[in-house]
Amino acid sequence: LTGVLDDCLCDIESIDDFNTFKIFPKIQKLQERDYFRYYKVNLKRPCPFWADDGHCSIKDCHVEPCPESKIPVGIKAGSSNKYSKAANNSKELEDCEQANKLGAVNSTLSNQSKEAFIDWARYDDSQDHFCELDDERSPDAQYVDLLLNPERYTGYKGPSAWRVWNSIYEENCFKPRSVYRPLNPLAPSRGGDDGESFYTWLEGLCLEKRVFYKLISGLHASINLHLCANYLLEGNLSLDKIAEWNSTISMFVKNLYFLYLIELRALSKVAPYFERSVVDLYTGNGHEDAESKALLLDIFRDTKSFHMHFDEKSMFAGDKKGAKSLKEEFRLHFKNISRIMDCVGCDKCRLWGKLQTQGLGTALKILFSEKEIQSLPENSPSKGFQLTRQEIVALVNAFGRLSTSIRELQNFKVLLQQTR
Repeated sequence: LTGVLDDCLCDIESIDDFNTFKIFPKIQKLQERDYFRYYKVNLKRPCPFWADDGHCSIKDCHVEPCPESKIPVGIKAGSSNKYSKAANNSKELEDCEQANKLGAVNSTLSNQSKEAFIDWARYDDSQDHFCELDDERSPDAQYVDLLLNPERYTGYKGPSAWRVWNSIYEENCFKPRSVYRPLNPLAPSRGGDDGESFYTWLEGLCLEKRVFYKLISGLHASINLHLCANYLLEGNLSLDKIAEWNSTISMFVKNLYFLYLIELRALSKVAPYFERSVVDLYTGNGHEDAESKALLLDIFRDTKSFHMHFDEKSMFAGDKKGAKSLKEEFRLHFKNISRIMDCVGCDKCRLWGKLQTQGLGTALKILFSEKEIQSLPENSPSKGFQLTRQEIVALVNAFGRLSTSIRELQNFKVLLQQTR
């Protein structure tokens, strides 16, 4: 793939170079840090849309939760030294436990700041969320070490897996009534339409609805790339078959690049939130915490230096009433997709599906909270915009997955050239 992407002024070659030489090595290191490797998730939530058709019994579908003793002391919910070793009386301990969602706070906060965090932790910002977050206080929520439970092909397939993707595309993506072909690009085509003609209907949609589809398609492409990169097919896939799929695959992969741009833009926009001294990636290990924040800020500087960002201001920019209604419809559709992740029958697939969906939802929350981020106070918490540790971990790891996908594409190009 080469050339400029649709709906933006960025070319694929620039993304490849930027990711390979600037982002990929650093984001890999950041994901290995304790703050970002432990993700708290509830894998036992029931599917809200259809009767549970059973969990995958394949051993590779299993997720091994992390024992409480292995979790860094600063990450544990309700830890007595969550913020400061000085927090040793019962009132402060109780306050710290109530503020367990705010895992990105400085360990040297004053009592007044702590109380502000606790008070604002109760603030209902559900209107800003594009995802349904797991309740970290649920007894079914467990910490998972992402490095010990990597995303890979598990053997989970068939009607259960197909039902999840079909529901995402057909019931949540926007499409004209005149389009009868399934939106899932991997679904069998009706008639002789190739990949290019399949996507011509997108041109008739408004920008926001086109973006929505591209985000979902890009996420689908990225996940499939991860699974292919970590799975050896039995037998050989002929080049003739690849050529037959080429037009559909090309559009599929273009949407991956588009999704990368969206999350890259979000990282550049959220930088001021983390640049404040009041925000600390707290695990209890002061030296590692300082190094983690320095590396994160270094990545933010790189994202800001990229000169071909997607312009999110072009979205929801029409009539105020209509734009507000469309934005809410956009948000609810994506939130619904985050709920579908609880219908995935394979625990490992569910884990990474929830994380990547939540990461994208956090990116969207950031993109449409620019004013709130710009008005953040330097030395105190903000009620208007905040991120939980769960959102921060999902944001970084989801972008790390996209960065890996772009890198894997380079490897596939080399392998394809070698087979010709």
